[in-house]
Amino acid sequence: MHMSRKKPNFPVHDELRTYLKKYRRDGQLAATYEALQQFSNSVPILDQNGKDTLWQSVIYDNFLQDEVQKALVEIYAALKTDGDKSFMGQLRTDRIDHCLFGNSNPFRIRIVNTVNDNHDYYYIKKADASRIYGLELEHLLSPNRIGYLVDGDTLVEEHIAGIPGDVFLGHYMDRPSFAKTRMAKEFVKFNERCFTMLLGDMRSYNYVVDVTPDFDMEQYRVRPIDFDQLTYEGRKNHYLPQFYKENFEVIQFCMDILSPENVDQYQTEERTLIRKRYALAKDQIEELLDSMSAVPLSTPEKIASLAKDLNTFHRSKAFTKRKTMGGILRLHLQKMMERTEGRRYLGRTSFKA
Repeated sequence: MHMSRKKPNFPVHDELRTYLKKYRRDGQLAATYEALQQFSNSVPILDQNGKDTLWQSVIYDNFLQDEVQKALVEIYAALKTDGDKSFMGQLRTDRIDHCLFGNSNPFRIRIVNTVNDNHDYYYIKKADASRIYGLELEHLLSPNRIGYLVDGDTLVEEHIAGIPGDVFLGHYMDRPSFAKTRMAKEFVKFNERCFTMLLGDMRSYNYVVDVTPDFDMEQYRVRPIDFDQLTYEGRKNHYLPQFYKENFEVIQFCMDILSPENVDQYQTEERTLIRKRYALAKDQIEELLDSMSAVPLSTPEKIASLAKDLNTFHRSKAFTKRKTMGGILRLHLQKMMERTEGRRYLGRTSFKA
């Protein structure tokens, strides 16, 4: 499936900043993404097999190092405790890593509690409106909650814990405790959430699998970690994780295990939950979509192409009139939540994309 080589960064516009301020997603941060780029040296980070991870550990000049480390602890406090600094004395910045891959080129910050040696991570990135919209929609419409803050052109995100999807598919599915049916059910639900929110590029390295031991079997939840491709691409299938070759292995056992009736049931369950979440946060979601509709967030060609695909899928002509991705998403959300029996776009035959 052809994807755009690199999505452009969409700046945070005034309508989005107003939304972020109202819902306490903005903040005065002690360091910016631009400031962190002033490192003086770096060392590649290799995995256990000696392969380059495309992350590098960065070092700052002596006169900056202490200042940067203190600022990063302050940002952690802003993210986790609304800026309460009373705990900062027991926290320290242990490591600062920078990623050379992807759209956002993030910094990964490791914070250590000196009392018990427990550590946590968070990320600092260049703010992108598409990503912020994706984070907020995931927070409001999925079963997951996400903490993040925006200050000017800087975005700070909390770490989303889980096993990277490519690692999970490569090493975890042969374990005796692996419950294929539960994973298949969760992947169908994940696929449904991504499509409902028009979250694209969910290849296996762009999501994690959160594994929870239960009293009889493991439970799984698939969580996206890359939100840059929200409502950017022009084809419907870009928003369905089932169509990415990197997910072939999980799709294969979904086809083997689940009947079309199973798939319909799990899709309907997930749409029902999304409908309930939407009802609980309707005013806030409508404000978010109003803000989103103020800017295109893609090219006119991609907007027209996606409108055409969704017209076909929903058997509608209404998408043609929508000239922004925010407008398309609003109508798509409405139609997805109205669905009771799905046309089987996730049935056995359609997995063979």
